[in-house]
Amino acid sequence: MHTSHASFAKGPATLLFVVAALAPALVLGQPAPSHQHAQTKPTAPAQGVSKKSPAAEYTPTVRFRLRTELAEGKMAFVGVGGDIEGVVNPTLRVAVGDVVQVGLVNNDGIEHDVVFPDFKAGTDRVNRKGASSVTVFRADKAGEFAYFCSLPGHRQAGMEGKINVGGAKAPVVKLPPSVSIARAATDLPGPLTVGPPRTVKIDLEAVELVGKLANETTYSYWTFNGKVPGPFLRVRVGDTVELGFKNRADSRMIHSVDLHAVTGPGGGAVMTQTPPGEAKSFRFKALNPGLYVYHCATPMVANHISNGMYGLILVEPPGGLPKGDHEFYVMQGEIYTDRPYGQRGHDEFSVEKLLAERAEYFVFNGAVGSLTTEHPLKARVGDTVRIFFGVGGPNATSSFHVIGEIFDRVYDQGSMGSPVATNVQTTMVPAGGATIVEFKLEVPGRYILVDHSLSRLERGLAGFLLVEGPENEEIFYGPEGPAGMRGH
Repeated sequence: MHTSHASFAKGPATLLFVVAALAPALVLGQPAPSHQHAQTKPTAPAQGVSKKSPAAEYTPTVRFRLRTELAEGKMAFVGVGGDIEGVVNPTLRVAVGDVVQVGLVNNDGIEHDVVFPDFKAGTDRVNRKGASSVTVFRADKAGEFAYFCSLPGHRQAGMEGKINVGGAKAPVVKLPPSVSIARAATDLPGPLTVGPPRTVKIDLEAVELVGKLANETTYSYWTFNGKVPGPFLRVRVGDTVELGFKNRADSRMIHSVDLHAVTGPGGGAVMTQTPPGEAKSFRFKALNPGLYVYHCATPMVANHISNGMYGLILVEPPGGLPKGDHEFYVMQGEIYTDRPYGQRGHDEFSVEKLLAERAEYFVFNGAVGSLTTEHPLKARVGDTVRIFFGVGGPNATSSFHVIGEIFDRVYDQGSMGSPVATNVQTTMVPAGGATIVEFKLEVPGRYILVDHSLSRLERGLAGFLLVEGPENEEIFYGPEGPAGMRGH
């Protein structure tokens, strides 16, 4: 993290709005796959929960999915996914304080809903086969409570189950040994010292390992230097870069590196196709300032990228970038797993889903929760923030947005030679592309980094920027609580 005395250029004061949007599940308790954006109604504050927390503060920590069907000769709810897969009227086990998301899918063509009256929650009615609805609520009291279909006669016909709050939870699934592959957004080198062109040596290593994809879910990642994204590389226009690439001996695959900042065949990939246990190298001159993606370019290229082999290289202009208080490194990627989103256990890669461009997970910095529960971004009111943002892909374009902020300056497409855009709400970044956004923080609170293709929230894509400092009621004020807590 870099700290300095100067600030980025700042436009007009930012106007913040209360956001009644849900962030995704950040901890998977007894998860089931979810295929639509959850919606919720504001609920009364739970005992011990601050009345200052708005509905937008509620982020699902446990997910379930139920389908309706005729089972065992009666109407019933049947569990979908995880430990409740195939269970008729399953008992849903959660802890006190959990924020519970329940999705209902109509599987019999008869009108149904599911309600949790003790928590003043329930889905909309769904009356066509394949239709679905979602409810979200906080389990704010211990005990065992009923859930059921509220349509006349359906509860009596068998559509009733229990939600157990605070009781015994399902046993933890035994997972293979794994490590965190999530790179902290603060893990990047600071600005370079101004001076004549240099010769810079960079070493990258292909590392295959089992990493934590989500809570109680693991995945076989392929990485640069053991983290996703790979290391943030920082050079200056005119520098000569000597890049060494090594593939660990315990790898199963050939790997390589293609840097979009390179002028030359394959961006270096032609020179670095490296079998396990071997090393290659090449040299290039950084000719064009900008922010560029690098990635593995060994066939099947999209497979190597989706498994985690991507990163960013910044080629600074001769005078560098304006000084500021914080710089962060964030990349978006997709993961194509053989099992549906949110399953406990170990996931494998699915080539069929990759070719259909049907990702199960969308992630910032490699994993669900990487920039929320594990490495949230942190700053203070008055700070200027720069985010180096890239999309590894391999397929999806990102509509990058920070809920509750406006980008004062955007280097569109990571370009250093074009006019800087100002006062931007959302910026589009293609797969294999990058951008730089800058803004000043004027109100405390929790700001959510998202792709504004918001259904991806439900597949793991979110980050938190936690901002501390004094309130600024001239810019943002809500009568129900401090400005810093509203809408974040």
